[in-house]
Amino acid sequence: MTNTTETPDVYAQTSNEGDTSDAKVFNAFGGDWDDVAEEAAALHEERIVVNMGPQHPSTHGVLRLILELDGETVTEARAGIGYLHTGIEKNMEFRTWTQGVTFCTRMDYVMPLFNEAAYCLSVEKLLGITDQIPERAQTIRVLMMELNRITSHLVCLATGGMELGATTVMTIGFRERERILAIFEMVTGLRMNNAYIRPGGVAQDLPAGCIDKARETIPALKRGIGELEKLLLENPILKGRTVDVGYLDLAGCMALGMTGPVLRSTGLPYDLRKSDPYCGYETYDFEVATWDSCDAYGKLRVRIEEMHQSLRIVEQALDRLEATSGPAAVGQPVMVEDKKIAWPAQMSVGSDGQGNSLDHIREIMGESMESLIHHFKLVTEGFRVPPGQAYAAIESPKGEIGCHAVSDGGTRPFRVHFRDPSFNNLQGAAAMSEGGSVADVIVAVASIDPVMGGVDR
Repeated sequence: MTNTTETPDVYAQTSNEGDTSDAKVFNAFGGDWDDVAEEAAALHEERIVVNMGPQHPSTHGVLRLILELDGETVTEARAGIGYLHTGIEKNMEFRTWTQGVTFCTRMDYVMPLFNEAAYCLSVEKLLGITDQIPERAQTIRVLMMELNRITSHLVCLATGGMELGATTVMTIGFRERERILAIFEMVTGLRMNNAYIRPGGVAQDLPAGCIDKARETIPALKRGIGELEKLLLENPILKGRTVDVGYLDLAGCMALGMTGPVLRSTGLPYDLRKSDPYCGYETYDFEVATWDSCDAYGKLRVRIEEMHQSLRIVEQALDRLEATSGPAAVGQPVMVEDKKIAWPAQMSVGSDGQGNSLDHIREIMGESMESLIHHFKLVTEGFRVPPGQAYAAIESPKGEIGCHAVSDGGTRPFRVHFRDPSFNNLQGAAAMSEGGSVADVIVAVASIDPVMGGVDR
């Protein structure tokens, strides 16, 4: 939990003329709410303390907001977290490196593919195979992540609109998201929690017809995003609720370690896809979306522009994949060549619609006892990772998500820890809410777009 105080004699920023009279600095510190209650009792003050949550429908998940009010003005705000703790990081210590993907994909369940990608990049660093990942696998990763970025932003806009009473925004947002989830289901077999990105590549190649389906979906997505723009951007009611609400400037964002659209709404074009590229992002043509208002409206504009930029990247990825599809795809693997690491990734469904292809079963069961033994040991025991530690960070829809993986040389992680952007960004809830009304708290939290599965994990 964090709290913020304004310190009049220490300044986070100064004007060009050197005048610091209007400047503020926000200090974040921890503590327990019981301390606040004891302080209030000692000072004999009357304070109205309201619990918003942990089951409030206008919070993004099981979030508890503790508000101290003066009338309807919020004088102090704290976020109480931990109600959705799943122990995912600890559980990953008792599973193989590949099985860990099935756990981490469930952290921030709105952006599962980014959880997987950060984890797999850190494991690949430990293995020393970062440069050995096939180009086709990298392109598929980019395609899936950018589609996932759009779905995450659509959920943010949809739920944010619903919280403000704009039901139509919610229906349009989820309608467009369904189009992308259909592609995810076609590629991975699942709509969410896909466990598709694996150490060394991806689980399997794109199925037949996937590229055509994605091409057909893009124009519909552009129309849907256009509808949201018409509904939102110049809507006087929405601007009245979001302009100058949930304000947090660049100094506050930097002090609290906030990233993603929250940071870019201050005008700083910080995006890991540009500043520290991965998965070949340096070869794609796109712009970093920014705004300069530092408020909830600016964060809305950033997310809408990011969806357009993601579609640009998706179209480029589809062009690359199409160029290596069909007969030309022969010899285009989607998993690293080292068979001591790679799970089988070029499998097709059998004639009964289930299981592995008949050719694969025949090969490992009937023709090569060594293949059968190796496959059994790889799946049950997993591959060994050299001792060491590695950190990999990527740009998720909510900001920088990083994975710090530690290996003791075994087939399971010694420790895996994630830097979840929602966890860091939620620190700004107090600074963005204090001084505003109770209704503005909803807008401020919605503009942060936290997902508690990632916060508590």
